[in-house]
Amino acid sequence: MAELRNPNAPQQGSGGGGGDMRSMLAFTVLALIALIAFQYLKPPTPSTPPSQQQSSQSAQVPAAMNPAAPGAAGQSSPAAPGAAPAIVAAAETQTIVENELYRVTFTNRGAQVKSWILKKYKDSHGRPLDLINQRAAADFGYPLSLYTYEPALTTELNQALYQSSATGIVTAPAGIIFKYAKGPLTVTKTFTFNESYVVDTEVNVTRAGSPVRTLVQWPSGLGDQEEVAQYAAGKFAWSIDGKHDSVGPNKVNGGATLEQPYQYAGAIDLYFAAAFLPAVPSRATLVTLHNTIDVPKDAANPTGEKFKSAVLGLAVGDTSGDTHTRLFAGPLQFDVLASIHATGPDGKTTGEDLKPLIQFGWLKVIAEPLFLLLRFVYHYVGNWGWAIVLVTLFFNFLMLPTRLMMMKSSLKMQRVQPKLEAIKRKYANVKATDPRRNDMNAETMKLYKDEGINMYGGCLPLLVQMPLFFAYYRVLANVIELRQATWGWLPNLAIADPWHILPVIIIASMFLVQFITPSPGMDPAQRRMMAFMMPAIFGFSMWNFASGLALYWATGNLLNLGLQLGINQSKMGLELKALAAKRAAKSANKTIQGRR
Repeated sequence: MAELRNPNAPQQGSGGGGGDMRSMLAFTVLALIALIAFQYLKPPTPSTPPSQQQSSQSAQVPAAMNPAAPGAAGQSSPAAPGAAPAIVAAAETQTIVENELYRVTFTNRGAQVKSWILKKYKDSHGRPLDLINQRAAADFGYPLSLYTYEPALTTELNQALYQSSATGIVTAPAGIIFKYAKGPLTVTKTFTFNESYVVDTEVNVTRAGSPVRTLVQWPSGLGDQEEVAQYAAGKFAWSIDGKHDSVGPNKVNGGATLEQPYQYAGAIDLYFAAAFLPAVPSRATLVTLHNTIDVPKDAANPTGEKFKSAVLGLAVGDTSGDTHTRLFAGPLQFDVLASIHATGPDGKTTGEDLKPLIQFGWLKVIAEPLFLLLRFVYHYVGNWGWAIVLVTLFFNFLMLPTRLMMMKSSLKMQRVQPKLEAIKRKYANVKATDPRRNDMNAETMKLYKDEGINMYGGCLPLLVQMPLFFAYYRVLANVIELRQATWGWLPNLAIADPWHILPVIIIASMFLVQFITPSPGMDPAQRRMMAFMMPAIFGFSMWNFASGLALYWATGNLLNLGLQLGINQSKMGLELKALAAKRAAKSANKTIQGRR
């Protein structure tokens, strides 16, 4: 094998070996002289100060046995030269804040909330309701954790062990301060609780003295969400310059940063909300959070069929870097929301209230008075089911004149039907583009005028009834007062009738009303078809509706059935029945003649 050589090395026998040895000796002598000179000329080492000696000795004692050791609970670690003292707790601890409304459990790991119990509300199993969606929070984060635009920093802020100003159980009104510092990073989180569902929150994060834009978040839905339908009811709701709105999960982009003058913004469902109210709306910055989770279709069967459902959350901060916001975490209860106000132009809590979080929609002007009436009746009867029955009876009697107006209009139309048919025969051969069509229309309008018929008389009552119907629907579908309210065999007016008795009553009563109502202007075959189809469609659509809505509908149907029986025995009703019978006989004769 050939030998590898360094082309720069001297070759043997060249006479260079002696020179190399002399050079090596010279370098060695110079190195010894430099070392002796350094030892002789260096300055003397000062003795160790007592404070450093004590620190050195303390460092040899286990931290668990030395209360002054670095990292002990409530103590700071020794700082590196030129850096602020470290502030880190030695172990994870809990702090519980409670009053008559809630019991909030903080952990100093991340200075975030692990449990938010609402004492006046229960879940579907009868336990005190935890407003935190524990399954989603384990994956996406807990309330009052922090959000930054640096994933590594976010993780550190939410996993660090903060020093807490209080541990154990604290009774509100009270405040808690959490602090953490390490290297150039300094964090302070301050939470102030009062007698309401509102928590005042301040967060300050700096790095090397410069503020870091940090948002406080409620990232993972709400704790009353147990099945697909409840997740589907989740929304992102907000108010900007007094204009409030909400959108469903399909219109919420996860991770979107929005900078608008938000009076409030929150994640809501049918009955609860987590809404932030920035202290300075003009500087508000917001990040929408949208994740998904596997949810059982039926909460009673958690191992059954599952679907991916949206989990909405949000993070709110201040463009200045220092976040100051209030957080409402509680029920969408009318009086509670009316007592909470956003920050007004004067910088005080004099802005709009949170009542728009209840999803009455554009019919709020009707729905809100309807709810107040329903609540007024409830205070006297003491049961929400009976309150629904009584208010439904009241409005049906209130609408009785419009019902009679529709029947009178129908009767007048049937009386002039022969004359209308004569006009149609007169112009039967006139095409739609023929100018003489205008003459036919003029004769028809003259006939209506001479007979005192309003051609829209049958529609106007419906225009009055429909807004009232939809407003009442919005009330019964969205007020928390019906949640877990009982009536008769119904255990919860906010969920479907477990025995489906009300949907059956709706189908049967609607069929009977359709069957006994005289309809001389309708073809008998069409009338029979409608008598079967309409009840089936409406009844089965109510099959899984909240039983409060079904109770309202069934009550109205039974009342209409009784009213129609009474109307049928009146002079107007008898005349309508006679006209309907005459039309049916005429239609039957035409059918027989056609067959022949």
